[in-house]
This record gives sequence, structure tokens and C-alpha cells, in this order.
Amino acid sequence: MHKSTSGSLGPSGLDLTQAFFKPISGAASPSSTKRHTKISVIGAGNVGMAIAQTILTQDLADELVLVDAKPEKLRGEMLDLQHAAAFLPRTKIIADVDYAVTVGSDLCIVTAGARQIPGESRLNLLHRNVALFRNVIPPLAKYSPDTILLIVSNPVDILTYVAWKLSGFPSNRVVGSGTNLDSSRFRFLIADHLDVNAQDVQAYIVGEHGDSSVALWSSISVGGVPVLSFLDKQEIAYEKETLESIHKVVIDSAYEVISLKGYTSWAIGYSVAALAWSILRDQRKIHPVSVLAKGFYGVDGGDVFLSLPAQLGRGGVLGVTNVHLTDEEAQRLRDSANTILEQQSQLGL
Repeated sequence: MHKSTSGSLGPSGLDLTQAFFKPISGAASPSSTKRHTKISVIGAGNVGMAIAQTILTQDLADELVLVDAKPEKLRGEMLDLQHAAAFLPRTKIIADVDYAVTVGSDLCIVTAGARQIPGESRLNLLHRNVALFRNVIPPLAKYSPDTILLIVSNPVDILTYVAWKLSGFPSNRVVGSGTNLDSSRFRFLIADHLDVNAQDVQAYIVGEHGDSSVALWSSISVGGVPVLSFLDKQEIAYEKETLESIHKVVIDSAYEVISLKGYTSWAIGYSVAALAWSILRDQRKIHPVSVLAKGFYGVDGGDVFLSLPAQLGRGGVLGVTNVHLTDEEAQRLRDSANTILEQQSQLGL
């Protein structure tokens, strides 16, 4: 299923590279320090392929690997992307069911996950996904011991914790996509209310990627202006219910998209590609992603991954920003952590 060998043509595998290109006089071999970026995407479903497509269009990798349990679909997806080569930056695309193809990956993005069966409990689904991760994470760690694991599969916070445990990696090299997309939806809604560009809005959703997430209203700014402080100083009245309704729309956004088209894909594709860019290009940007949160904001009930504004770079999670939280926000964050810990306690890891 691998991509055909570079430089060969025809069924006999005739190598034309040497005949087609003549080296210039005095040329040296390519430098061994030249960086070759390899990304592996595990899971070729709607989300995995949206991420792969976005990575290709943004020229993030020299080599892109796809791994899935369904060989026919996997080969079809690989060929479909390869056939677009004339319209994309040059990237070697490989696909296989064997995790050995991921060897030497700089970043492994895991989107694989079991789908919920009608009537199935959330806990049973979680147990099935943990069982799946037992077959996914160890081989990734084996073939790429220095990689960074980026978990996208849901429930992302708990599965990021599971990946951390199964890989044995240091905590900075295991990160979940968390509320990065939730925060993008949040920024869009605020920008839409104020009729400004979403890129001029700084706003975070933290905590669980789910119903117990926390909107950090106290730290929202637009064009550098703190919104709530500005409203207070201008004596402009606002209702807390209005703020909560915006947060609820954020929480329900994915459900709405799923009810309309059957799944989410494009927004999470762009969100994860942005995380990959920050990590592999050492951008040191701040993203609300799922990290080991023990010791932050009074979260001390155990090892738990949840979303906090974190600086991302080539080493993975470089640190967590010291964002000011009100007492109410901090308590909601701790409640969110306890929600996750309660579910984790039933896994037996």
C-alpha cells in the first residue's frame, strides 16, 4: 500500500532519476542536519481525513502517513490525496495498516475511536475506546519514541490521559486537542455579536471538552480592550444570562453540526492543523489544549488532563499561561476536573 518508489516508472521499476538529472560540478551530499518533518494520522475517518487534507494544503509535512484498520478505504484515501499532487506542496504520502510506517514521526495525531452504539452508555463507550487505545498508543511509542502525541479522539481529555499512561511519555509530549475548537467557536460568536474580526477577539473556553467546560468571561478582550471591564466602566448593563446563553451555543455547536451533516470535520481539521503548526514550527503560540492540569488553579485531586491556555512549541507543551480566573471560574474549573476524574476512576488504569 506504500507510495511507489521515487524515480521509478513502469512495471519493471526502471529508475530514471540518475538519467533525468545530472549533478552540478562540485556538489556535496545533502546536509544531514536538514529537517525532514513527518506526521502520522491514525484513523482515516471524516475527522482524520479533514486533518490530513488541511496539513497538506498548509505545507506542514514532508511526509504524511495514514494508518487505519480498513485497508481498502485507506488505499482509496491515499490515492485520492496523491492524485492532487499537482495542486499541493510536495509531500510524500504513505498509507498502511501496519504501524511500522509511522517510524520516526515528529507528530502522531490520533483520531481513531469507537462509535457509540444506540443505547450504549458513555462509560461502556469509554471502555471500548480505552481497549482500542491499547492497540494504538504502544506501537506509536515503539516506532517513534521521541514523537509528540496529539489526541483528537473523544472523550479527548480522558483519552489523552490514557495515551499518557500507555505511552510512558513525559507529560509535555502528550497533548489533547481539548477546547481549542470550542474557543474558536466562542471567539466567532463574540465577534459576530460585536461585528469584528474573530482574530481580534481573545477568549478562552477551558476545562473539559464537553458540558462542564468553563467560559473565561473575565479575561475576554477585543482589540486589547477587556470587554467586561469596559462595560462596567461605561456603566453599560449586561445580563449574566446572555453570557451563559453564548457559552451554551458553544457547547451545543458540535451537536448541531452533527444533526445537520452527520459529523464534524472541517473545523476540527483546521483546529488540529493550527496545533500542528505551532508545535512543529516552534511558534510558541498559546492554545487552550488538554494538558496535565494537576497543580494549576487548585486542581489537585489526581492526575487529570483538561484544557488550559498553554504555550506550544517543538518540545510540545512548554508551559501553562498564568491567566487570571475569578473565584467562580476557578471553582467551575475544579468542578470540571472532578467530573473527568470521576469517569477516570472507573477505568482501572
